[in-house]
Amino acid sequence: MELFYEYARAFLCGGVLCLIGQLLIDKTPLTPAKILVTYVVSGVVLGGLGLYKYVVEFGGAGATVPLTGFGYLLAKGVATAVEEQGVLGAVTGGVTAAAGGIAASIFFGYLAALIFKAKPKG
Repeated sequence: MELFYEYARAFLCGGVLCLIGQLLIDKTPLTPAKILVTYVVSGVVLGGLGLYKYVVEFGGAGATVPLTGFGYLLAKGVATAVEEQGVLGAVTGGVTAAAGGIAASIFFGYLAALIFKAKPKG
């Protein structure tokens, strides 16, 4: 039964984040790129303030998988690296923490480019 509640919380948290994104797309003049940046920066700011960890505790993967979770990961990586390396950690910590996800994105993006043929817009 506990597993059901964990999935339900993840679904609820991820669903709310998607709902907010959809409302931003439908009700504002923001472009998808600006919404993407807003989500990542929101995750960094909330993570830096120590607030996003409560969202992660509640929503699990529903909070860590979306773009806000990527921002949170960057902020968490910077905080950890600054503690360990000082000022240099502020530059390297975020990328180091997110290296696995960045590498996977590049790899699967390249794989998709090999498999599928791009079509011009229009």
